[in-house]
Amino acid sequence: MLRRIAIAALFSACLPTAHAQLPPPVAQLLSEANIPEDAMSVLVVRGDTVVAAHHAQQPRTPASTMKLVTTLVGLEQLGPVFRGRTELRTVGEVKNGVLQGDLIVRGGADADFSGEALENMLRALRYQGIRKIAGNLVFDRALWNPARGDVGLPPFDEYPDAYYNVIPDALMVNKNMLQIDMRSTGNKLQLEMQPALDRVTVASSMKLIDVDCAKWEDGWKLPEVVRQKDGSIKVMLRGTFPKHCTAANSINVVDRDDYLDRLFRLKWKQVGGSFHGKTMAGTTPSDAKLLAQHVSRALPEIVRDINKPSDNTLARTVFLSLGSLEADPLLGSRPLPGSPDTTFARADQAVRNWMREHRIDDAGLVLENGSGLSRIERISALQMGGLLQAGLRSKWAPEFMASMPIVAVDGTMRKRLHDSPAASVARLKTGSLRDVTAIAGYVPDASGRQCVVVAMINSEQISNGRGRKALDALVDWVARLDAPAPTVQVTQAPQAN
Repeated sequence: MLRRIAIAALFSACLPTAHAQLPPPVAQLLSEANIPEDAMSVLVVRGDTVVAAHHAQQPRTPASTMKLVTTLVGLEQLGPVFRGRTELRTVGEVKNGVLQGDLIVRGGADADFSGEALENMLRALRYQGIRKIAGNLVFDRALWNPARGDVGLPPFDEYPDAYYNVIPDALMVNKNMLQIDMRSTGNKLQLEMQPALDRVTVASSMKLIDVDCAKWEDGWKLPEVVRQKDGSIKVMLRGTFPKHCTAANSINVVDRDDYLDRLFRLKWKQVGGSFHGKTMAGTTPSDAKLLAQHVSRALPEIVRDINKPSDNTLARTVFLSLGSLEADPLLGSRPLPGSPDTTFARADQAVRNWMREHRIDDAGLVLENGSGLSRIERISALQMGGLLQAGLRSKWAPEFMASMPIVAVDGTMRKRLHDSPAASVARLKTGSLRDVTAIAGYVPDASGRQCVVVAMINSEQISNGRGRKALDALVDWVARLDAPAPTVQVTQAPQAN
């Protein structure tokens, strides 16, 4: 029988159950998959009682379950009405329809800033009578330091063009993605690019081959971006593509300064504006007037879009917003005296301060970007369990819980545990990297009592779903805790007369 200890003892001292026996279904699946038991951490807490704990104090790579840290601390520190925003500002005067000065595009961690939003802002300029910009176009990304965290950073893996690898800055539009629609015949590949950008085209050197359409990604290679002598840009697709197939792929390959500049120029021209100036980086003067703005959805909606589909870019945006130290990005990034001077360092400190305020020991915690897309981020099951306990007590518990995937219903848990009593009632964030699989969240037991469940496996043996099966077995085991024994009806044979 698994030992039980008080929750207070768990969070204030070393776990006497640190090497306790795993639930039998979990232990059996680990054994069958040749996954060492010491590669797994487990913590199950019900009320004030620890039901199961195994290597719970061991810091491990959590993959995307780290998003729970970012989103809960974000809700508590930034507040549920926090919104990012993008602004158009200037210190110039408008005379006879001409803006006599620079147009500043000021970034404020607007997770929803899109080409459509930009077009609406530019229409607002036209409604104010502006038809020509005589100055330059200035991009202000200074809310975060460094302003471009993506520059010089080595790619996480072999797919740097994929959306999950996008590193945000405070001024991003369309998350810097281009959608490429591909349609092939037997000998020709037709391409369409969205959104359209000023003097940016897409072309292909892809070889058409006879292969299953479902395997088109197998032949995909990182596109090449070629800047032409006339200043135009060509995105060249490389690799192979199946004959007689259609597919779409969203890619992050155009530098974000080029992307926003060329999107602006095209949209401004389409709404009837004129601009022939240069584009440059800069900061917004304190006396700059607001001309137009776009405001993102409130933080709970962004948090939901982080945790349900496990969106790395949005998670990193919220994490760095914690480092802005202000609940409203309009106020700018003003570090307190003596505080770290980079946005990441301030965000890291904000998370640790929150944990300490909730009596969660942050020793061994390693943060890199707050999304879990990292080989170095570390957290223990004990720390994650403490965070989830705090989540239940939070003023924003409904918003936090509503952001998590519902088992067998939606998000990254929609295809799992359909035959378990956890289906439709448990809420769990998943995490997956090469050699990492994890879950963390809330699972009601058979009596409906809420249990905090955390499990992480760091092992090369988890491939082909073997590690995931062990995690699912744990969730199912918790959902069946204290279930009444099945009733056995005994039928007596009739007695002979």
